[in-house]
Order: sequence, then C-alpha cells, then structure tokens
Amino acid sequence: MLATFLIGLREGLEAALVVGILVAYLTRLGRRDVLPRLWTGVALAIGLALAIGAVLTFGAYTLTFEAQELIGGLLSLFAVAMVTWMIFWMQRTARTLKATLEGGIDRALATGGLWALVVVGFVSVAREGIETTLLLWSMVQSFGDAPAALAGALLGLAAAVLVGWLLARGMVRLDLRRFFTWTGAFLIVVAAGVLAYAIHDLQEAGALPGPFTAAAPVDPTTGAVLVGWAAFPFGFAFDLSAAIPPGGPLAAVLQATVGFMPRMTWLQVVAWVAYVGVVGALWIRGQRRPRPTARPASTEASVPVPTTQGVS
Repeated sequence: MLATFLIGLREGLEAALVVGILVAYLTRLGRRDVLPRLWTGVALAIGLALAIGAVLTFGAYTLTFEAQELIGGLLSLFAVAMVTWMIFWMQRTARTLKATLEGGIDRALATGGLWALVVVGFVSVAREGIETTLLLWSMVQSFGDAPAALAGALLGLAAAVLVGWLLARGMVRLDLRRFFTWTGAFLIVVAAGVLAYAIHDLQEAGALPGPFTAAAPVDPTTGAVLVGWAAFPFGFAFDLSAAIPPGGPLAAVLQATVGFMPRMTWLQVVAWVAYVGVVGALWIRGQRRPRPTARPASTEASVPVPTTQGVS
C-alpha cells in the first residue's frame, strides 16, 4: 500500500502540475472560455488510462496460465521501459516544462480549432496516466493483494490532487526539485523490482530459461532444482522462504520497496542488479550536471503559479 501510494502521489502530482500550468496560462491570457476544451482532453486521458486498466484486469481471465504469465511479463517490461523514460524525461525537461506547455497552448490557440486544445489536454495527461496504469497493474500482479495496492494508489492520487490544488492557491510551498529527486530514486528501485518480477513471469511462461523449464539445473539424487552458485545461471540464486514466508508482511514490505522476493532466480537477481547499477548511475550523472542560470525574475513573476517552482 505504501509503494503504490508513493507512485500514485508522484505520478498524480506530475499530472496536476502540468494541468495547473496550462490552466494558469490560459487564465493569464484571459481565455478561460476555452478551459472546457482543455478539461475534455484531460477527461479523455483519464478515461483511456482506466480503459487500459480494465482490459488488463479482465481480459486475461480467459487465457491459459502460460499465456497470462507471458502477457504479464511483457507488459511489465513495457512498464519498466515507460517508467525509465519518464524518469529521465522529467530530469531533462523539468527546467523548460512550463515554456514547452505554454508553447503548445499558443499553437493550439493560433489554429483556433476545437480539437487543438482537447489534444493538448489529452497528451499532457495521457502519458502519466498510461504509465501509472501499467506500473500499478504490474505491481498488483506481483503483490497478489489487489485491494490494498489499489487503495494505496487511489490515496496517492487523491493526495496529489489536494497538493496540486494547494500549490495553485499558494497555500503551501513545496521544493518540487527535491521531491522529484527523491521519488525518482525510489522509482528506479521500484522499476528494478517490476523488472525482476517480469523475468519471473517470463520464466514461468517458458519464454526464458529458468527453474520452471527443462534448462533448470537439478540435483541428480533428489531431482530438486539447485539453489546457490551451483544453480547459476538458470536455477535459484537463493531461497529464504523458511526464514521469510512469501505471504508474510515482511516479504510484502521488502517486495514493495526494493523488489525482494524470498526466492529469486539468478536471472532475476542479475536483472535487478544490472538495472539499478546502469540506470542509477545514469540518473546520478544527470543530477550532477550543472543547472542553467535562472531567468530574470520579471519573466517568472508574470506567472502566479507556485507549481512552477522547481520544474520550470
């Protein structure tokens, strides 16, 4: 519940910031008359995210176990790819986000078409919506406790809406750069866990070699799948099920935070370590890049939206 709450909070706040910037810019231009078109696009984006979630949830019931595991693994890989892209996209474009969004509004108003602003609202929110849906669906599949995971996500989204509204009203101030820095690091670890579970699904489906396939290294005496260094690369790296029950609260907390499972295959461990090592190193290097000098205060003061602090 904590993991999905933080994901819902971060992704929801990203969307709230984007919408807040768009609404504030239209208000400053004196074009509140076109706000319904923007909100139509936002509503369509939310509807698309919900539709994707419904298809993923109910569409797999008629499939075989292997097909479910294969589709689940591939979708989890896609979710990891989207999360990774979004982490670096926010890191790279956060400083110019407001200018980019305002440019889109200017072009939409210049065309004068009804659908132009609808598209702006849709595109601005759909990205976060689809990413959140895929990531939450993958985590629900791995946790096996859908009610708690979904409750955490809904609470996170509700908190994001509240925080976004308070920021827009100037009632609170938030160091968004620090917020996205810490949540970005958290998402890297979460994505590594989703990647590890995707490997597990693909191994169970037989798409990847592992302890569930004929490639499993077995003990010639007992026929059991080997565990430890002797099982590398297609057996189990470790099995701590006796000390950490798979269905227990400790296992749930570890899986939700760092992607740890009481029993993991070597491919899962290698994938987790490689992802955190490579993506984490690239992310840290991006954090250390020198930031451009701030624009004159007069240009920033013309936009009375606290949500731009740390992201524009």
